[in-house]
Amino acid sequence: MERLNGLARRLPTWVVYGLGLVPLAFLIWGAATGGLGVEPVKAIEHRLGELGLQFLLASLAITPLRRIGLNLIRFRRALGLLSFFYIALHLVAWIWLDMGLRWAEMAADLVKRPYVMLGMLGFVAMIPLAVTSTNAAIRRMGPVAWGRLHRLTYAAILAGLAHLTLVSKVWTTEILVYLALGTLLLAARLLPRRKATPRLAS
Repeated sequence: MERLNGLARRLPTWVVYGLGLVPLAFLIWGAATGGLGVEPVKAIEHRLGELGLQFLLASLAITPLRRIGLNLIRFRRALGLLSFFYIALHLVAWIWLDMGLRWAEMAADLVKRPYVMLGMLGFVAMIPLAVTSTNAAIRRMGPVAWGRLHRLTYAAILAGLAHLTLVSKVWTTEILVYLALGTLLLAARLLPRRKATPRLAS
């Protein structure tokens, strides 16, 4: 584990951002070459939302991993911002590509389709998280208030999981895996932290 922690300390955070943008490059290439199937807009929407959820789950996994000795805390901000980036693109794809900027129809969907409202609520919950992701924001708010605000991550992940489940309408293996991961990661936050064992004086 120490070797992995050493590698993590040497890895620049920009590498995480760079790798996080690779799926977007593949998605753009697929759209440009006609490789997204018969419903490319739906494929783009689904993939962007899925990537946002995956990065959000990855950011949520940082604390449980740290408890078992793997310290990746310095990458949590990058994972969270990548999640916000992809979910924002998911929303843009829905507004622009899918709905064609038909605002009245979008407003009606918010009322008629619960999964749209849940997705919107999840995105809104992530806005203050993204805005306060800087070191300056942590200093200005104080670590306690900042930590309380960032509990909105839990609301965002629950809304995202519910959104994905309702959109899919079918209990696929993929859906069950996401639900299981989300539940385990949230449950891990409820476990009491291990107290450090005091060393006996020799």
